[in-house]
Amino acid sequence: MIHFKAEIERFEQMGEKTGWSYVFIPAALASEIKPDCKKSFRVKGKIDHIEVEGMATMPMGEGDFILALKTEVRKRLKKEAGASLELFLEEDKDFKVEMPEDLEICLSEEEHLMRNFLEQAKSHQNYYINWINQAKTETTRTKRIVMTITAMDKKQDFGAMIRESQGKKL
Repeated sequence: MIHFKAEIERFEQMGEKTGWSYVFIPAALASEIKPDCKKSFRVKGKIDHIEVEGMATMPMGEGDFILALKTEVRKRLKKEAGASLELFLEEDKDFKVEMPEDLEICLSEEEHLMRNFLEQAKSHQNYYINWINQAKTETTRTKRIVMTITAMDKKQDFGAMIRESQGKKL
């Protein structure tokens, strides 16, 4: 487990990350958590006084990473951009997102849909599952499942599916 202090930062203009609050994890610290890793990985531990698990780091190039701090986490911490934090982090090797039953049933309708889903990077499988699980209404959940099924038919990762749904070029 690594221990470090950091300041909450915020992206003012950063494409899809605009407005995100995060903690910067320099390459040297990231390699102590997960050596030689260049892609997203999950961490657990403590941020100030709160226990965390399954939080995703995101690569920023040069071996550096960020740890996004969602609104609910910042509220529990009672801190915003500019505030200092004390972090105790290690890789969360136990983190696993369970596939929702309704998604599994739909993907199982045709063999290639489930195969294409399982061939996705684990992080993209988790993006799809979390996105579906975060729907606030049954209508939205159904729409997201349909979009996921369509994306699997096209072998699209999560980002490609979102960009296509927003009318952006792939």
